[in-house]
Amino acid sequence: MHALLSLLLLACQLPASAGPPADGDLPQAAPPLAKGQAEAIFAAGCFWCAESDFEKLPGVIDAVSGYAGGHVDHPTYKVVGTGATGHTEAIRVIYDPKKVSYGALLHHYWRHVDPFDGDGQFCDQGSQYRPALFPVDEAQRAAATKSKAEIEHLLGKPVAVKLEEPGTFWVAETYHQDFYKKNPSHYQRYRQGCGRDARVAAIWAEVEAKHP
Repeated sequence: MHALLSLLLLACQLPASAGPPADGDLPQAAPPLAKGQAEAIFAAGCFWCAESDFEKLPGVIDAVSGYAGGHVDHPTYKVVGTGATGHTEAIRVIYDPKKVSYGALLHHYWRHVDPFDGDGQFCDQGSQYRPALFPVDEAQRAAATKSKAEIEHLLGKPVAVKLEEPGTFWVAETYHQDFYKKNPSHYQRYRQGCGRDARVAAIWAEVEAKHP
């Protein structure tokens, strides 16, 4: 019981001090890209962590937390959390294709996700945390398909990450954006307690042991 309570406290949920969303802070469809920008949409469990992981990558302009893969317009965090909308927490990576390629983003993705858990990620379970690739055009779909096959070959077994249709990417409520910067203590407790980095490190340590 105590272990379960600890996991619930460590889940990708807002601290009580964060308060309710501001009036009018309803998730909206992602705005158009600026000239010279490109986008990539990934789901890797809690979007706070995925956002943090990708914003550190050179060539990435911004990583925006949001919801993808569902069938409800303007889905809120609370409703998505029930698993009833079909959405999963995701990020929209806005990047400069002259500085970083989609292939490089895929490489980064595979090293920041548990590719074997299709029902959630780390301590966050449920369809709203499922990992997925959301290619936005045929070129990305071909690259993602090839990348997934290469990863399966490298890991030596099938991965559970699926390619899904992106549909509308809904930008999450303002209080979720840059959560790791605005609430660093809560974020670090969650990330460490959830075992995200330890699990990823273990996966790749096994790979390196097989392919020194």
